[in-house]
Amino acid sequence: MEALTALTLKPRRAPRRRHLYAAVCALLLLGVGAPQPAPAQTPATESQVKAAYLYNFTKFARWPADTAAGEHFTICILGRDPFGRVLDATVAGESVDGKTVTVRRFTAAGDASGCRILYIARSQETELAQLLPQVRPGTLTVSDIDRFAERGGIIRFVNDGNRVRFEVNLSAAEHAGLVLSSELLKVAINVRRDQKAGQ
Repeated sequence: MEALTALTLKPRRAPRRRHLYAAVCALLLLGVGAPQPAPAQTPATESQVKAAYLYNFTKFARWPADTAAGEHFTICILGRDPFGRVLDATVAGESVDGKTVTVRRFTAAGDASGCRILYIARSQETELAQLLPQVRPGTLTVSDIDRFAERGGIIRFVNDGNRVRFEVNLSAAEHAGLVLSSELLKVAINVRRDQKAGQ
């Protein structure tokens, strides 16, 4: 977060420069404190970029105090895991607020307790309307399922050309008791305010 806050983030640019500005901000977000997934000369894979985003989201969100119990800060994957060991490697040795970051995997939403971030895999798309109401308050939901933010999820990954970007459902975040930083919202491709989780 230090690198982001050190840079003066300016208001959104005119449309012709907006794409470049957002891409630079996204790269800055990825670079803050995240382990480098590959040598600089090797382009990161989509899974590596998304894994780095998941880790960096921990720096730009504030969770309710009642979710702070336990020794671990847990990032969970629900459904068919698209990351393999990439996410584990990204968070290895990292901590958030003194808590070790760990990764857990589940096949049923009811089992996914204690998650601070819950990535819902595409394999769960047909169940999404039933899944979201089961997610506990204080959980940051993330997915690349089509229209995820419109359907009540909090952050949806979006492929924009050869870049991975994201959109945010701010109302869903507030409904979950989460506070997302202004730096994160400035980097988002779109910020929605018209839906709440589970609707």
